[in-house]
Amino acid sequence: MGRLERWLKQAKPCLACIIFRRVLSSLGMGNNTFDMAETTLENQKPAQIFDDPEMEAMMDAGVHVGHTKMRRNPLMGPYIFGVRNNVEVIDLEKTKELFKKALEYMKELVGKGKVVLLVGTQPAARTIVQEIADETQMPSVTRRWIGGTLTNFKIISKRIETLETLEREKASGGFEKYTKKERLVLNDEIDRLKKNFDGLRLLKSMPDAVFVVNIVQDDLAVAEARRMKIPVIAFCDTNSNPKLADFPIPSNDDAVPAIRYMAGRIKAALLEGRMASKAPKT
Repeated sequence: MGRLERWLKQAKPCLACIIFRRVLSSLGMGNNTFDMAETTLENQKPAQIFDDPEMEAMMDAGVHVGHTKMRRNPLMGPYIFGVRNNVEVIDLEKTKELFKKALEYMKELVGKGKVVLLVGTQPAARTIVQEIADETQMPSVTRRWIGGTLTNFKIISKRIETLETLEREKASGGFEKYTKKERLVLNDEIDRLKKNFDGLRLLKSMPDAVFVVNIVQDDLAVAEARRMKIPVIAFCDTNSNPKLADFPIPSNDDAVPAIRYMAGRIKAALLEGRMASKAPKT
């Protein structure tokens, strides 16, 4: 057992100690890694913050685990608690504060009947974002961001209309008048259009906000939203530029448990806003 591991087990509970243990555990590091670490934990924060169940849940999900130090975006400096074994640790107090603002904004927006476009094309986020979109009845992009989705919205809308026209024709038996080869071509066209635009069917006009899971992965979506002056809400890992989002949320944006927890909170806010919009006015 390494000196650092023994010290951590004997130390009083503190934010730095618990975060460091979680980081190393998340990375699957063993005793040999502990033996190699020679560091002290400074500027420790009060242990009382762990009375907060929200921050404890974030930590359990791995929201605090960032990238290695060499991948840091300098603009994320204010949101980083420290570096442990070359892995950067996100300050969950900052995350909680900024996340609360983002959730309130999204809840208020949807409560007014507005639309939030959900974007998550990386494999770890696709299923999660699709589930949220289905439950909240919000448009989404989970495969590939098609260039011009926002900046050339009229053309995208026409492609969606084409998809729906072909589906109606097929359902009504209209394809029977075509040859077998022509039917195959039309079916392939439907599959292609569904793959690219199926999640955008509910987007009848420009969205009122765009939520992005990973702004590095989906940089084109962020760029188009900013160009069209659409507010961007986004998770920002330690390799991200938080200045690109109107509502940056410091968070791990790669691990499934972290994405599922944070996105689940967003789903709850959207559903709450949806219920508020349907409530009778007094």
